Amino acid sequence: MGPDSSRRQVVVVGRMAVPRRLLPMMMPALAILLVAGGAGAQLSPGFYSSSCPTVDGVVRQAMSQAVMNNSRSGAAILRLFFHDCFVNGCDASLLLDDTPTTPGEKSAGANAGGSTFGFDLIDTIKTQVEAACPATVSCADILALAARDSVNLLGGPSWAVPLGRRDATFPNATGAATDLPGPDSDLDTLVSAFAAKGLTSRDLAALSGAHTVGMARCLSFRTRVYCDADVSATFAAQMRGACPSSGGDDAEAPLDALTPGEFDNGYYRSLVTGAGLLHSDQVLFSNGPLDSLVRIYSNNGEAFSADFAASMVRLGNVSPLTGSAGEIRINCRKVNS
Repeated sequence: MGPDSSRRQVVVVGRMAVPRRLLPMMMPALAILLVAGGAGAQLSPGFYSSSCPTVDGVVRQAMSQAVMNNSRSGAAILRLFFHDCFVNGCDASLLLDDTPTTPGEKSAGANAGGSTFGFDLIDTIKTQVEAACPATVSCADILALAARDSVNLLGGPSWAVPLGRRDATFPNATGAATDLPGPDSDLDTLVSAFAAKGLTSRDLAALSGAHTVGMARCLSFRTRVYCDADVSATFAAQMRGACPSSGGDDAEAPLDALTPGEFDNGYYRSLVTGAGLLHSDQVLFSNGPLDSLVRIYSNNGEAFSADFAASMVRLGNVSPLTGSAGEIRINCRKVNS
């Protein structure tokens, strides 16, 4: 999305610069952002302004290099942030390795089978942050910053990330198995799962747009392209070529076939034509309550970007550990000994 003259006519609302001509249309999203900021009042974008003023730059540089080397790194980190926040809140519990006595979240539920990766990249960023500011910045905050930078580096929006989270001292494998909605979830299940985290249906619609980047395994979309009645026949035929009716579970296809490497509104344009890859994608546009929002996003990438940024702030405010709770892990894979 290239620059245009309208971007120079902006209004600053909170910490977001908004094109003046789009202000009326974006007010619902901006209201969500401002409410989210209040809900996470213990978090602040300036939390490390004195203790680690370089943290944003360190994370950004590492993510820039990673995405340059492999654009899938961005989608992987974004997925880690979602899957962490949906279990116990945004506390980096997903990053903890299994131990002989405590099973971790990495192999539980929707995280199983290698569907979440990018842990080595977080380790690399943590090492660099520790070198700059020892024992100061939590793994949870590093993940939140890296997720924001992933989106922006792939062409999506940026936003001020509220910081001040601390790290969990234990994982929740049971929660990972129960709280993360799966690829075959229906709309009611998705709405309920998001509501359980204090997130609205609008958040669901906006955050699902993260599927504009990344890949899915055949195992996750086989039923969709072979059995669903609301799938585009042309799209289904294409996906069947990548995903046999049996076997080949690990074969992959892009979640957004239109612009798989760009963070844009291609995901929603696909939904409108019946070309959502996952069943849990297409239910957002299925003669239901979110159809109108999907149409807005499919026609207006800036509206999607504004809502996505606001909803990411809300997601990042899900049950953070603050104050003296938790710890600042030195190694994101294990609790401090």
